[in-house]
Amino acid sequence: MESARIQQLEKLVKEYGAPLYIYDGNVIKNQYHRLIRALKKVENVKVNYACKANTNLNILKYFKKIGAGLDTVSIQEVQLGLMAGFEPKEIIYTPNGVSLEEIKQAVELGVHVNIDNLTLLEHFGQEIKNYPVGIRINPHIMAGGNKKISVGHIDSKFGISIYQLPHILSVVKNTGLKIDGIHMHTGSDILDVEVFLQGAEILFDTAKNFENLEYLDFGSGFKVPYKEGDNETDIKYLGEKLTERFLEFEKEYYKKVTLVFEPGKFLVSQSGFFLAAVNSIKQTTSTVFAEVDSGFNHLIRPMFYDSYHNITNISNPKGRERFYTVVGYICETDTFGTNRKLHEVHEGDILCFENAGAYCFSMSSNYNSRLKPSEILLLNDKSLLIRRREKLEDLLTTTEEITI
Repeated sequence: MESARIQQLEKLVKEYGAPLYIYDGNVIKNQYHRLIRALKKVENVKVNYACKANTNLNILKYFKKIGAGLDTVSIQEVQLGLMAGFEPKEIIYTPNGVSLEEIKQAVELGVHVNIDNLTLLEHFGQEIKNYPVGIRINPHIMAGGNKKISVGHIDSKFGISIYQLPHILSVVKNTGLKIDGIHMHTGSDILDVEVFLQGAEILFDTAKNFENLEYLDFGSGFKVPYKEGDNETDIKYLGEKLTERFLEFEKEYYKKVTLVFEPGKFLVSQSGFFLAAVNSIKQTTSTVFAEVDSGFNHLIRPMFYDSYHNITNISNPKGRERFYTVVGYICETDTFGTNRKLHEVHEGDILCFENAGAYCFSMSSNYNSRLKPSEILLLNDKSLLIRRREKLEDLLTTTEEITI
């Protein structure tokens, strides 16, 4: 980590305390424009931020400011998007396993809707007339960096199987549905560009069965680097190959359509830093633990996905290196990193966890009745508090006290 960044993070943690989440707006903006540039030869491109990665209202407002649309998966995310200033037409709602009643709420709000269930598609067509709808297909492609984030395989709960296309067409014919988009998402942390291109062919073949489509939604799933020298999806190469094929499709389809991507992690992961203070150093017969003032209540990805987050001791960046297992204060196994080489760690030092912008705060909890930390957004050399640190009273806001 560069010394200027270390000094910046040290200053912020002194000002706002630890634990603390920090997001760099410039990194977010650069990632957004990186994808836009890769697809610059396509006439109609829309990058919709998959807001489940980080739903802070101010992060959503920032995406609106730089020109993104919004990908949502719940009615609450739709509502947050509208509160952040997005127009309904800028929001795509692609839920899974929800009721028809929730979908009706999205229709009332006027957003784009994608449906991934044949039964719901039929109910939608019978009960909601003259409202265009998109279809999420399951391409039967096994892809993703972890089985928990691979969502396009044959046994996935997501999407309608491409082998059920005749049934989809029958439902459309019988109900008079207007299909305005086809959606696909195979998984996350996908390195191989060929996986995206393979999915694209399936999406193009499916689209040819529907007239007057407005958009093709390729989902996302780009891999980001988690440590120095790590591989990542070659966005430039993907853009070149997909653009070439997409333009061919438009000629075959005799109509211009919008190419949609909905990245989350790609846009915000590398913008984020999570800072935690070291409570104590504990030596056992074979392990040296660095115990911090946080746990999987704040950052669950290492425990849930076995994910890797680079850890740096920003309080002693030039000290001698030793091996530590970094653990949290939650009352069960709670490990951030095992046998990590860190510059010598002392009580009170600040450890920085990188790639903390996506699926970190948004997956946090109050487990063990611990309080959630503050969030800071860096914009134009200014640090903006976008979420205050929780207080004990916040844990009681929905509690109804009764006499026992």
